[in-house]
Amino acid sequence: MILKRTVIYPKDIQRITGKSERTGRRLLEKIRERRGKEKHQLITVSEFADYTGIDAETVHEYLTD
Repeated sequence: MILKRTVIYPKDIQRITGKSERTGRRLLEKIRERRGKEKHQLITVSEFADYTGIDAETVHEYLTD
């Protein structure tokens, strides 16, 4: 069984969108606000995919461990 990473980080968003890492941090903060999460809580790939409209499988293709 191949495990896929479930959490997304600003560097991942930078790879996916081509935007800066800072923009990735801002986007994660917007998702946290929309989901009602606290600052220390992590954002999952599925939450990111729902927010951006990008297919979760496409997001997983960009993730490197």
